[in-house]
Amino acid sequence: MQHDSDMPVGARPLEQQPAASPPRGEFEDASLGELFGRFSEDLSILMRQEVDLAKAEFRQEVTKASKGAGLLGGTGLAAIFGLLMLSFAAAWGLAEVMAVGWAFVVVAAIYLVTAATLFVNGRRELRSVHPVPEKTVQTLKEDAQWAKHPTS
Repeated sequence: MQHDSDMPVGARPLEQQPAASPPRGEFEDASLGELFGRFSEDLSILMRQEVDLAKAEFRQEVTKASKGAGLLGGTGLAAIFGLLMLSFAAAWGLAEVMAVGWAFVVVAAIYLVTAATLFVNGRRELRSVHPVPEKTVQTLKEDAQWAKHPTS
């Protein structure tokens, strides 16, 4: 049996699920039509419960992902402020051996060279991206060909 903490939000343990069909003894006198009706009703209830469970699990995962994304965003902001402070420290440190203006220009030049390097590498990576999933397109073509001429 699962504990409540192991279950997705909105899910109920099996013993709490509504009973959809009568006990087994009542099936003996039922006609084929009644059995099929009960089967489709049970299947419908099962499918709805599965969809509800999937929705609950999805909501739970989206909530966790949102929290994680927020924390990573905060991490990025803190890193930017840290880099800004280190940049000022480097520039003021260089100002001990050269004019303050030139010290800030040197630090800015280091950032521009880094940015240019990242840009060139990023552009190279983006040029290698293929927007059309070629393997998927190929397998879909093969599936369509098979559907037209099945070899069973």
